[in-house]
Amino acid sequence: MNAIVLNEKMQRASELALPESFAGINPHNLYLYVKSAQAAQRANSASALTRAGVRGGGKKPWAQKGGGRARAGSRRSPVFVGGGKAFGPTNNRNYDLKVNKKQKKLALHFALNEHAQNGTLFIVDSIEIASGKTKDAFAMFKLLNQRDVLLVKSVLDEPTYLAFENIAASYVIESNELNAFLAANYRSVVIEKAVWENLVSEAK
Repeated sequence: MNAIVLNEKMQRASELALPESFAGINPHNLYLYVKSAQAAQRANSASALTRAGVRGGGKKPWAQKGGGRARAGSRRSPVFVGGGKAFGPTNNRNYDLKVNKKQKKLALHFALNEHAQNGTLFIVDSIEIASGKTKDAFAMFKLLNQRDVLLVKSVLDEPTYLAFENIAASYVIESNELNAFLAANYRSVVIEKAVWENLVSEAK
C-alpha cells in the first residue's frame, strides 16, 4: 500500500510505500483500542438509590401476622413503589479497559493502512496557516476534496489551530496525540512528512 504525497497546491505529486509491518495486522487490535477509547469517554454519572438511601420507611407497613399478606418491614423495600432500587447502577464503577502498548501501535498501523488502501492517506511537507484565518484553512480543506480530515503536525502552532478550529469537518493535532481512534474516526488523514518519517522509523 502507498500513501499519496501532495505538493503545496494539495495535488498528487508522488507516492510513498508503507512499511511491510503495516500489512497483515489483525483488525481486532483496532476494535480493542476503539472500545477502550469509547469506554474512557463514558460520563459514569448513572446512580440509583438503594433502600438504604431512600427517605422514610421507619414504620412497619402492617402487622407481621394475621393479615394474610407477605411479611413487610419497610415501604422503602424495592418491591414497593417509591422504594429503593435493587442492584441499581452506581457512579463508582470503573469502565477503563486496558490496552497494552503493542496493541495500541498495531491498531494505529492498521488504521493508517486502511486509509492507504482507500486512497485517503496523504503526506505533505507542512501544514501551516500563518495568517490564522479560517478562510485560508478552508481553502486548503477544499483543495483536499475530502468529506472530513484529520491533520497531524509535528508541532501545533496557534495560528494554524485557530484557523482550523471553526471548520467542523477538520481536526488538527500534534503528532503525540495521534492514535488509532482518531485515525479511524476520520475519512482521510493528512500527515506532515516529518511526522510520517518518525512513524516509519518507529515501525522498523
